[in-house]
Amino acid sequence: MAKNKKKAKKKDGASMDVTMENNAGGTPQAMDTSEGNTRNTSLAISGRTIKKSIPIRRAKNNRKLKAQERAISNLEKSDVKISKNTVKKQRIQSAKTLYD
Repeated sequence: MAKNKKKAKKKDGASMDVTMENNAGGTPQAMDTSEGNTRNTSLAISGRTIKKSIPIRRAKNNRKLKAQERAISNLEKSDVKISKNTVKKQRIQSAKTLYD
């Protein structure tokens, strides 16, 4: 019921004047495009501000960069392991041929 009361109060307000009496000269008037200082008073009272979505994008970008760095480091680690294994195989083969 409280919602209906609020709606009824809003509907009782003054309606927009759409008559042509305001424009007596018949010349078109420029539209007011200035932005008013519209702050949410409930946020100003509590002292909180709304965080924009830019940090989310930045965090997403950071996650992506870290994932790429991890993938590159894993590839480098696997390359090191492979090279160590090939060196080890070569040492074993050279030792075998030395004693045979």
